[in-house]
Amino acid sequence: MTKPSADGPTIAANLVNGRLEGGSVEAAVVQGRPPSIVEVQAGDGTMCRYCLDEWEQGGPSARYSFLYRV
Repeated sequence: MTKPSADGPTIAANLVNGRLEGGSVEAAVVQGRPPSIVEVQAGDGTMCRYCLDEWEQGGPSARYSFLYRV
């Protein structure tokens, strides 16, 4: 799972579809950009992998689309 860094900035990863649609998690910024992939734990303990929805996004959040369960 992508975890926020205590030493650096984070971004809100807004989950736009899949099992966790409508949810949001904090993700550590990587080299000044949102991470391309985030893994988020679902309520039943399974992991869901999401990818950055669009390469060019701005502001304190980014949209992520569901890829598959891990």
